[in-house]
Amino acid sequence: QDQLVESGGGLVQAGGSLRLSCAASRFRLSLNTMAWYRQAPGKQREWLARIFSDGRTNYADSVKGRFTISRDNAKNTVDLQMNSLKPEDTAVYYCNRPYPVLWGQGTQVTVSS
Repeated sequence: QDQLVESGGGLVQAGGSLRLSCAASRFRLSLNTMAWYRQAPGKQREWLARIFSDGRTNYADSVKGRFTISRDNAKNTVDLQMNSLKPEDTAVYYCNRPYPVLWGQGTQVTVSS
């Protein structure tokens, strides 16, 4: 069946950068809207960014100007470049296909102060 697998999480100091990648199996990312979410301990899952099939992007105010979503059609991946990371960015980050709904397993990002 269709599958999403995230990678690239880890531990980084405040002010640093990480790049997350989401690889899709059995469907073409370029034909779908794709999104990134995160969930911090004790908090609701938060939408961060989406990229439409035509390449348009949207961002949550909390990450606008620091995070960039992009798609590599050749690799069939959707990436999230995260710059100027803050301790409050610590969370499990999830890749998502809204229609039909599909979630990855998540990747942990920890930002130390």
